[in-house]
Amino acid sequence: MEHQTEKAFQKQPGIFQNSKDLKKRNRRWFKEVGNGFKTPKEAKNGTYIDKKCPFVGEVNIQGRILTGVVASTKMKRTIIVRRDYLHYVPKYNRYEKRHTNIPAHISPAFDNQAVQVGDMVTIGQC
Repeated sequence: MEHQTEKAFQKQPGIFQNSKDLKKRNRRWFKEVGNGFKTPKEAKNGTYIDKKCPFVGEVNIQGRILTGVVASTKMKRTIIVRRDYLHYVPKYNRYEKRHTNIPAHISPAFDNQAVQVGDMVTIGQC
């Protein structure tokens, strides 16, 4: 029961909890998200429950795939990704540096110790 960390009872939708044939089938639901991303072994074999996880949750990866540098890992299951870009200023015919901070959900399938500040990460829009 170490995966029960929230106040409400956490369960995967579509998995019947009181089945008598526990040995006949797998009690873990996961999916392949596509786009060249492999499903981690922790998502297939783990016990965590996260409805915002693209591998075992209810969200789909769609839209843009972004890359950036991790700026902060202080929040629970959330990281801040910094994206640097150049903005053109026509008056001076030059570019200026700008950045944007994007909050991103990090699934428990990825070990929180594996993502550190300064790492290059790839994130997808949901």
